[in-house]
Amino acid sequence: MIDAKRRILLKGSLSAGSIGIAVSAGLLSPRLVLADWNEAAFKAKEMPEALAALVGSESAERDERIRIKAPDIAENGAVVPVTVEADIEGVTSIAIFAEKNQTPLIASFELAPNAVPFVSTRIKMAETADVTAVVKVGDQVFRNSKSVKVTIGGCGG
Repeated sequence: MIDAKRRILLKGSLSAGSIGIAVSAGLLSPRLVLADWNEAAFKAKEMPEALAALVGSESAERDERIRIKAPDIAENGAVVPVTVEADIEGVTSIAIFAEKNQTPLIASFELAPNAVPFVSTRIKMAETADVTAVVKVGDQVFRNSKSVKVTIGGCGG
């Protein structure tokens, strides 16, 4: 019992020490490590409001080149796997929305210029709704949606 606690303490100390050394050596910058927070977009109660705060426009053109992989029926709304991939050149950001959530913006990813436009995550959905992916390419905004039915306890209700 004491050996297990000692190991946990030593591993934690080693990890914290390594990160501290990397930060002090300039290899990691706290500004780069921490995510950028668009408070207005993430606190918006409606999707058009969140979209306007995030990309500067309340509308986006539907585009089938954006593929959303998500289950048709999610047995547990707390962990719904979602993958978004776009066959569009020059993607600078990808955002994921669950339209009927209390705050519809789930995640926003800023991509490097040469990054592959692909993200995969697990989201929380309050109820059956469309999952919408919004892709920004320069000044243009594109979207695509997929309906996901959320059941309670996997009972098909």
